[in-house]
Amino acid sequence: MNKFLRGLSLWLVIIIIAVWLANIIGKPGKEGKLTYSEFKNIIKTGKLIECSIKEDSITGVYQDGDEKQKFKTVPLVDPKLIEELEAAGVKYEGTKRNWLGVVFFSFGPILLFMFFWIFLMRQAQGGGKQALTFGRSRARSQIGNNKKKITFKDVAGCDEVKEELEEIISFLKEPKKFQRLGGKIPKGVLLYGAPGTGKTLLAKAVAGEASVPFFSCSGSEFVEMFVGVGASRVRDLFERGRKNAPCLLFVDEIDAVGRHRFSGIGGGHDEREQTLNQLLVEMDGFDTKEGVILIAATNRPDVLDPALLRPGRFDRQIITPNPDLKGREEILKVHARNIKMSSAVNMKVISQRTVGFVGSDLANVINEAALLAARKDKKSVEMNDLEEAIDRVIAGPERKSRVISDKEKKITAIHEAGHTLIANLIPGEDPVHKVSIIPRGPAGGYTLQLPLEDKNYHSKTELLNKVTILLGGYTAEEEIFKEVTTGSQSDLSKATGVINGMIRECGMSEKLGPLSFKKKDGEVFLGRDIIQQKVYSEKTAQIIDEEAKKMVMGCVQRAKKLLHENRDKLEELARVLVEKEVLEGEEIKRIIKGEKEPGKVKKEKKIKAAKNNKKTKDTDKVKEENNDLENNLL
Repeated sequence: MNKFLRGLSLWLVIIIIAVWLANIIGKPGKEGKLTYSEFKNIIKTGKLIECSIKEDSITGVYQDGDEKQKFKTVPLVDPKLIEELEAAGVKYEGTKRNWLGVVFFSFGPILLFMFFWIFLMRQAQGGGKQALTFGRSRARSQIGNNKKKITFKDVAGCDEVKEELEEIISFLKEPKKFQRLGGKIPKGVLLYGAPGTGKTLLAKAVAGEASVPFFSCSGSEFVEMFVGVGASRVRDLFERGRKNAPCLLFVDEIDAVGRHRFSGIGGGHDEREQTLNQLLVEMDGFDTKEGVILIAATNRPDVLDPALLRPGRFDRQIITPNPDLKGREEILKVHARNIKMSSAVNMKVISQRTVGFVGSDLANVINEAALLAARKDKKSVEMNDLEEAIDRVIAGPERKSRVISDKEKKITAIHEAGHTLIANLIPGEDPVHKVSIIPRGPAGGYTLQLPLEDKNYHSKTELLNKVTILLGGYTAEEEIFKEVTTGSQSDLSKATGVINGMIRECGMSEKLGPLSFKKKDGEVFLGRDIIQQKVYSEKTAQIIDEEAKKMVMGCVQRAKKLLHENRDKLEELARVLVEKEVLEGEEIKRIIKGEKEPGKVKKEKKIKAAKNNKKTKDTDKVKEENNDLENNLL
């Protein structure tokens, strides 16, 4: 606002000066310039009408034929001029010299030039200051921030991480408590984990809980196109931290500046390495007694430079894991605080359905459910809204506008029925919670299993069962239609990934034994990986391929056998799917067991009872007619 007023006042001054100059200079005049002798001659001939005598000029009007002409001439020393004017009866006036005007016209341009020079210089100096501050850190300070603070109450599903960070805060609040036995405060804390597990949220909670200054920035803010800017910003960040000690510094996505040095193909990035080197020096340089702790977050700890991860820099490396069943339920409750939920909503069931979801996914589920309920003008979010939101997050929105032929619908039903039937026939597998043939996102249908518990370890049998279920749709198409379609593409990719993981990483091949042939997942930027030799020979690679094919074909044969023996159940399940499009868990179990729908059972009983009543009535009527006939004969 102040800049706007300054700019407005400047333009007003410029306009006023321009108008004043226009008035002083006047409009373009039509006065004719005369010599002094011509002026004297006009007086003698009696043509002069009036004149104005100034120290530097004489102006006036004279008669030139039928017209009046304005004139201007330069005066000379002439004591008799006034007498001649009075003798000729000419009106005249005299004016004193305007010293202010003289000064302005003499020095005005110089003053105006100086004014604009000073203004431009100030602007240039301001730009210079901005250029000089280019190397300053862009870290945002949380000192005196009146915004709504995020605390540990807003973070759920990672109690162990919260405990570690609470201890860091207590280090800063009561350092003597931990130093009295000679211990040192940690210099750095690295938070790493999958995207969406709440690393940045935890840092914000630390800022909300700590009563010390908090500076936050992103790793990408250090590196610019100008050489030396990144290192300068690192120095400035830690200098600000020392001035406000005790304090916390937070760097998000630190892998932007902390990657392995000399990791590019043919050489390193000098500017990035210079920034990393300065970060290493600063972290190793400041004293622990200063009370400056660096918290960093990354999704890729594997690409960070080893010098950055050593003790003395990042003393603590804390993983933020995917939440378990209880953690997901707590996270759902945190995000549902400000949402109007129906009393019938069971967060435990929702947490069971969201296996593998991280905090950001769960927040998205709650938000999607609220939007769906609002779209339907509901007063609160109900259970079916949350179920629909989960399906949207997993597979995308329903594509109701997509026109599907009866043939494609039957193929999809057979495919999903194959998955569902095998999942129910294999003992010990997670029950199928829902199966649908309504297209969602890229998928034509989906089968959703509901795990009864979270598993951290999987046996070879469990993994082979999973592959068999994945191949259920493929084998069902082959069993019914005697050919397969492209609908199994995603299933085959997942099954191949599981089998390769079993052989290459988990040592689950009897032929290869307990060896790991895992390939690194790093990108090409890790230059040393290109020249690294293979960890296994061509012969071993051939054996790996043979073992993978052997395991997959074993699962295919198992799936074929199960579907062939239960073909009637497969066809019935597909028929009901075509009819209803979506089936829930209890209905799926009833169809596989061959039980009829409760409503149909009641209807059939009523029809049977009605038939029995009619038959009884008809029998009684016949008996009555026979008795009447006998009586008549008698």
